[in-house]
Amino acid sequence: MDSRAWDDRYAASELVWGTEPNRWVVRELAGLAPGRALDLAAGEGRNSIWLAGRGWEVTGLDFSTVALGRAERLTAALPDEVADRLTWRHGDARTFEAPTGGYDLVVVAYLQLPAEERRTALRRAAAAVAPGGTLLVVGHDSTNLTEGVGGPRDPAVLFTPGDVLTDLVGAGLHTVRAERVRRAVAAEGGHRLATGDGAGGGAGGGLGGRPVEAIDALVRAERVG
Repeated sequence: MDSRAWDDRYAASELVWGTEPNRWVVRELAGLAPGRALDLAAGEGRNSIWLAGRGWEVTGLDFSTVALGRAERLTAALPDEVADRLTWRHGDARTFEAPTGGYDLVVVAYLQLPAEERRTALRRAAAAVAPGGTLLVVGHDSTNLTEGVGGPRDPAVLFTPGDVLTDLVGAGLHTVRAERVRRAVAAEGGHRLATGDGAGGGAGGGLGGRPVEAIDALVRAERVG
């Protein structure tokens, strides 16, 4: 999917992913001391805004100008001390150049790309991690296609924790965690339901409001300082 398609998708809804941060971002990063962070494929900025609220100096990068415009509008409603910690940049996760010194944290949440493009983006993300810094990758797992709900229906853009580890071989990072994680998703009345937990989403289902589960791949790694 190119930037124009994402512009159209963001323009069609008020907030595609809502304002709450992704639950795995919260779980993995709430305990980190704030520093400089890069949110790749930041979308409308929910994870960036959450990090800034916790004291991080955050750069949110996305290739959708519509998403970035929405992120800027959300930023305008924040307290000045939080808004001042946010910088929005238009760019592509597959081609961006990290600044000298890198970042203490790089987040790649639900960047669903074909394998070669994903590898390129993740290796650039890894290269942007400063000594002592953290890389967090979260996305729709390959098993979600048959065992979970939501997310893309194209297996070519799904991945596993093992795929991410393979992409990062030789990147100089130490693996802290690599696992599949499950999200309970409430479905209503048999209608197909967007999970709302990451870019690259899609539809899931369930009956009578009973919870169903989405399956994500999660990898957390660190560069030894």
